Amino acid sequence: MTTPPSTRSVKFSDDERGGWSSDRPRREGAPNRPADVSVRCQVLGPTDRMRYTPGSLVMIVSPDHAERDRFARRTLLEDQAAVLSLDKVRTLLRGRVPEGQEEERASQLIDAAAAKRFAAGESVVIAADSLTFEERDHWVRLAHANRRPRHLVLIEVGRDRVADEDRPALNDLRRKLDAGELGDEGFHTALRLSGPTIGELKRIVFRPPPRDE
Repeated sequence: MTTPPSTRSVKFSDDERGGWSSDRPRREGAPNRPADVSVRCQVLGPTDRMRYTPGSLVMIVSPDHAERDRFARRTLLEDQAAVLSLDKVRTLLRGRVPEGQEEERASQLIDAAAAKRFAAGESVVIAADSLTFEERDHWVRLAHANRRPRHLVLIEVGRDRVADEDRPALNDLRRKLDAGELGDEGFHTALRLSGPTIGELKRIVFRPPPRDE
């Protein structure tokens, strides 16, 4: 009786060789793999003033757009030009573009405005239109392509102000934030504000870190 071999031979296809995805050759004509945007995420605590590096991306996310906009107006008094919102763009386009093209045109305009600001080294604050990973990923990748820091602020509201269809996405975002897992999405910091802590944050500024004396 022959003794079976102690190891098993496994054949890998050409595009699966190598321990790292960057080591693996791509088949001719195959699409490029998405860039790895993951970073280490620091979960921040409430404070009266948030300082971000100039040129950063800050996403303000909330299930309630009215609360999101109030927060942006109150904390970004010096930087309102940095705030980009699909809601605002939709309002500007209403009646000016053919019916059915508003969403596509609004997305094109807000993307162009963000790209222009990033290219100029200016900060971008996105008033998030949804709670979805897909929207966050879109903006993270645009900022990553321009080598800009990425930050997220989640503004909580009462349960009665959260639409039923938004609850699964909101719960998933809360879990990721509390666990420090938003670094996997590409965010360097994350901040969750609810109840009285929303009012504790008085100002968001984009300033270089202070020099040590």
